Amino acid sequence: MNPTTDNGPDDASGDGPGSGAGGPADGPRAFQLVLLRRMADHQPGLVEDALRALGASRAELREANRRWQAWTHSPRSRGAVQRYRSLLGRPESVTARRIGDLTCEALTWPVPLWPDLRFEVLTGPQGTAWNAWLVRAPGAAAPALRTTGDLVPWSCTVDEVARAFAPARPMEGTAPTRWRLAFTVPDADGEPRPTVAEFTWGLLQRTVD
Repeated sequence: MNPTTDNGPDDASGDGPGSGAGGPADGPRAFQLVLLRRMADHQPGLVEDALRALGASRAELREANRRWQAWTHSPRSRGAVQRYRSLLGRPESVTARRIGDLTCEALTWPVPLWPDLRFEVLTGPQGTAWNAWLVRAPGAAAPALRTTGDLVPWSCTVDEVARAFAPARPMEGTAPTRWRLAFTVPDADGEPRPTVAEFTWGLLQRTVD
């Protein structure tokens, strides 16, 4: 993912996805709608269930995404990390992390739709956002991934699949919030099958043979 510099001026318009009648308290709910908008391309049924759980309509989904896109592309918009902080509030955790020769910070927030997951943003020098996706929450049990039947949509994250079926080969995604991994996985009969897993915001959406 291309890093986004987090040194822009604050968005004086306040027109982020969580703004409006509900005020800042709507931020986490609005951000979940943003996550769901991209997932609807592959899993419309699961997204409909999630909308019902949030008490949200399709119109709200589209409006939250429209506001998010306008916010991220506005010349007055906050930088990437500050956008997440503004929308989601204080991070649940901020942890130093070493990646090769580089040191970064991992910021995480809870996501009520997925209690066992956290939304993680990796930040680098000058407030750049290196990566932003869903990861397993500390202490939460990860799914057992052994065969094709275990690769259930929304059940696992990029890093979990990469570890379970190493060596997995990263492939270019079809959008900035999408990732793909190519790997070989046993089917129900134990026969190896070349597979490509597609993820949105780090969460498995589907597999393609």
